[in-house]
Amino acid sequence: MQAVFPRPKPESWQTRLFRYAMNLTPVYFGTGGVLTYIAPDWREVHLALPLSWRTRNYVGTLFGGSMYAALDPIYMLMLIKNLGPGYVVWDKAACIQFKRPGRQTLYARFVLREEELVYVRRLAETQPSLERVYPVELVDRQGQVHAFCEKTLYIRKKSA
Repeated sequence: MQAVFPRPKPESWQTRLFRYAMNLTPVYFGTGGVLTYIAPDWREVHLALPLSWRTRNYVGTLFGGSMYAALDPIYMLMLIKNLGPGYVVWDKAACIQFKRPGRQTLYARFVLREEELVYVRRLAETQPSLERVYPVELVDRQGQVHAFCEKTLYIRKKSA
């Protein structure tokens, strides 16, 4: 699947191996989504969601459940990989808005900035837990938004 977003850094062998394994995991494979890139530092992830027999709904467009399911685990995985084993990260809530029907492959780009990680670590030092909201869009090749999702994640520092 051809990339629609530029790749800032080449993948590491670890992220490439994880990406291959994740794409073959039955639960993620079932979404129809395909991870196409994971940055070596896990700060950027790309995915493609093709319109296929597995993702097509009754009216011939991308099934909304496939749209959401393909997006679902990504920010949680990115935070787990970046914060490390000293933190608990869980999906807490999500909201998805469908803007237009998906009649072609859609793409998403997840980005986690260093400032966000510093902020989360600082808050986790002083609060028992926190919730952060991370937005992501599913777009076509022309950049038109077909769905907008906000993922709410629960984060806390593990007890010693």
